[in-house]
Amino acid sequence: MKPLVVIAGAIHPDGMKQLEPEARVIVTDQVTEEGMIEVAREAEGILFRIRPDCTRALMTACSRLKVIGRHGVGLDTVDLKAATDLGIAVVHAPGSNSDSVAEHALMLILACAKQTLDVDRMTRKAEWRRPPKGNMELKGKTLGIVGVGNIGRRMARLGHALGMRVIGYDKYVPDEEVRARGAEPLPDLYSVLSEADVVTCHTPHTPETHHMIDGKAVAKMKDGVIFVNTAGLRRQPAAEPAQCRRQLAHGGGHGGDRTRDGHAGDGRDAAGAPGRKAARARQSRPLAQARASPVMLGKLWFWPKLAHLR
Repeated sequence: MKPLVVIAGAIHPDGMKQLEPEARVIVTDQVTEEGMIEVAREAEGILFRIRPDCTRALMTACSRLKVIGRHGVGLDTVDLKAATDLGIAVVHAPGSNSDSVAEHALMLILACAKQTLDVDRMTRKAEWRRPPKGNMELKGKTLGIVGVGNIGRRMARLGHALGMRVIGYDKYVPDEEVRARGAEPLPDLYSVLSEADVVTCHTPHTPETHHMIDGKAVAKMKDGVIFVNTAGLRRQPAAEPAQCRRQLAHGGGHGGDRTRDGHAGDGRDAAGAPGRKAARARQSRPLAQARASPVMLGKLWFWPKLAHLR
């Protein structure tokens, strides 16, 4: 009998055509650990997409399991130690979605720079006027890339195509290789954040990168910066939401008042007026997610929550 393979969500038909001659394939929409165990208890292979996480409990319950696959790049949703302990192979597809993620990040950058959501909303209301904030012309601006790997190098090419200066920081890539990938290497994260007009983050989620964009990091950014986070598109992002919101609401960053350690105070500047970033966010609720809560901009699960702002 062919082995049973369970897929946690639909995949491209071409992928199904490759699997079906070799295995009995079940596609499930279960997103909970309990639901997946119920479906995959006899499976020898499970292909995970976004949810659920592949935990020790799940792998233990699926006693015939031999291989775990990730439909994508990140392995932060898989308990690798548990898989090793249980003798289960883990495979993923590095680079498979790099172009798609880079294009997605570019779309988000352009949506912010050109006030796309404002323009869309006004057009639907037949309000024939300019958006409340001026557009940002990207040519001549500085694109800062945090993480110059498979996706980061693609972002560098896109930045150059727009006529941008491209800078980057990657702790694990030598300076000469960063240059070869199209970015001017800077010595540390804060150097990139302080120089860039647009920051895009493309690091894997690891204990080292967990919440690396916190209040102190936001305080280093220019006023009016566009920050797109498509790294760690799950519940544990590279950016720390609460600190970022506090700092942005306070108007921190270059030109904004902030406390000494980079954390926000009460959301107002020294004169008692709302910080400039907070004021800009309130002018356009949809683009608040782009300008003043950037960690949410790259979160696919967050987009439906903006429906009421149309």
